[in-house]
Amino acid sequence: MPRSSRRGTKMPSNFYFYNKVRRPMKYYVYILECADKSLYAGATNNLEKRLKQHNNSKCGAHYTKLRRPVILKYSEIYKTLKKARKREAEIKTWDRTKKLSLINKMR
Repeated sequence: MPRSSRRGTKMPSNFYFYNKVRRPMKYYVYILECADKSLYAGATNNLEKRLKQHNNSKCGAHYTKLRRPVILKYSEIYKTLKKARKREAEIKTWDRTKKLSLINKMR
């Protein structure tokens, strides 16, 4: 659903302002490798910030808090949160072998 900007024009809800410039919001699906070599899949709109949270703060997922440090192994970009969450849910159903195969295709 479009919403009004500060200037009164209509724009998609997945846009945000950064230094007064309209930019489309990006959503990321990612796979982390934990210190115990397990894999964790997630989705976010700020990959750099979320990776720092997983490694340093109390805001990281409980699973990764217990398995620090984590390393980003794979990511994909989506235009909508709905598509990113759908992909995240799909990846979370995969076994380790299939996730590693996806990671290795990117190299």
